[in-house]
Amino acid sequence: MVHAIRIHATGGPEVLRLDDIELAPPGPGEVRIRQRAMGLNFIDTYQRSGLYKLAALPAVLGMEGAGDVVALGEGVVDFSVGDRVAYGTELGGYAEERNVRADRIVPLPEAVSYETAAAMMLQGMTVRYLFRETFDVGPQTVMLFHAAAGGVGLIACQWAKALGATMIGTVGSPEKAALAQAHGCTHVIDYRTENFVERVRAITNGRGCDVVYDSIGRDTFPQSLDCLKPKGLWVSFGNASGPVPPFDLTQLKGSLFATRPSLMAYTATALQLRANAADLFAHVAAGRISIRVNQTYPLAEAERAHRDMEGRKTTGSSILVA
Repeated sequence: MVHAIRIHATGGPEVLRLDDIELAPPGPGEVRIRQRAMGLNFIDTYQRSGLYKLAALPAVLGMEGAGDVVALGEGVVDFSVGDRVAYGTELGGYAEERNVRADRIVPLPEAVSYETAAAMMLQGMTVRYLFRETFDVGPQTVMLFHAAAGGVGLIACQWAKALGATMIGTVGSPEKAALAQAHGCTHVIDYRTENFVERVRAITNGRGCDVVYDSIGRDTFPQSLDCLKPKGLWVSFGNASGPVPPFDLTQLKGSLFATRPSLMAYTATALQLRANAADLFAHVAAGRISIRVNQTYPLAEAERAHRDMEGRKTTGSSILVA
């Protein structure tokens, strides 16, 4: 038996339960991981609330983690017992041990700790596909990035700086503004005291941004569209304040583009997954990206962790430890 956090019904943080579950031996093509650390992400709250529908209940939440391989299923040849590994796209992470398909995990370099890996796999690989594939960010790019002091945001600040891009970030407090700036954000807007559309227009001399990265959703729409230059791209990749309501395509004035990408689509094959992770690990190893694990919770306190995330009380990355 292993401890795991499960939901038996969708709802608020109170539906998270610490259960003892029976874990079967790894099946063909699977490995069993003894987890050292597990990541916490907003997608976990969407699945818990029912905004993102799960295939079945009860379900173990959590999409990322890191640990050691302790058993191999039939046909697994790429990994051995004792290997350090990490993953960032597989449901079932809030558990002491779990089984994962071998083609959905990546080797974890010795230079990267379990805690760092658990805090960055989903968030770091998200930034990688956003900056290298959804839009090809470079020195000429001017972007708006909402929630610049969050886990994804702080990685984005550093990655944008490494690419030479101009990053305008929104935050919700002076403390978060200082944090984003310290991580390389070029311009910071406190949305609680400033109109971010007006500030973006002033910063860009009325030209607008090439791309807006929006993980907030309802509270930043449609204002995010007003921050784009003609033919600019609005990237909606999250719903921290709730989902974007249905809208008329005529709101994409100025020949704007809109996309709703997901990490799963950009890492659908083992080759894509490992290429993404390798790029992320290379930036971390070179010191261009530092991962801030600012909140650590025991596995049993997942409910408190969810309340803190949804209450916007966290900065940087958060993890669970068994």
